[in-house]
Formats: sequence, structure tokens, C-alpha cells
Amino acid sequence: MDRVFQLAAERPVVVFSKSTCCMCHTIKTLFFDFGVNPTVYELDQIPGGREIEQALARHGVAGDFPVVFIGGNLVGGANEIMTLHLNGSLSGMLKRAGALWL
Repeated sequence: MDRVFQLAAERPVVVFSKSTCCMCHTIKTLFFDFGVNPTVYELDQIPGGREIEQALARHGVAGDFPVVFIGGNLVGGANEIMTLHLNGSLSGMLKRAGALWL
């Protein structure tokens, strides 16, 4: 899990995704629509992706993609991101993380 947190801490918004996941696409599109450029790791396409997926599973996020980190903190998946967006707190989180300047 150390590698996951290291990757997550390198950028303001990090998304662990799968290229064929429709909810992953939806969340990435939401970030792009905000003007945020998340770092995206497509676990089914990168070397070591399976190991990252296993580390996430050991941390309790098994099988649920995307997995989103904002400001180095695990926020959750699509449900959590959409809830934050709908209650108006996502933009504040993105600003505090340095991912959004407006």
C-alpha cells in the first residue's frame, strides 16, 4: 500500500481506474469538466497494475473502481465523488488540494 499512497501523494488528484469501466470514465469526465487534470492510472493497462489493485483490496477498496485520492487522501469511489459534487463540497476539496484555482 506504500506504493499506492506514494503515487497518490505525487499529484493533487489521482484516479486508479480501469479502461473498460464506465463509472471510471464518468468520474474522469467530471474532473475534466471542472478543469482538473487528474493523474490516471489505468490498472488494466500499466505494468504492476494488478499489484496496485491487490494493495487497494487489502486497504478495503476491493473491486470498486474508480478509486480517487484528492490531496493525497483516499476519498473513495464514484458514489463518494458524486455525493461530494452534488452537495457542493467537491470543488472546495479540489481547491484545497491545489487542483482547481477558480
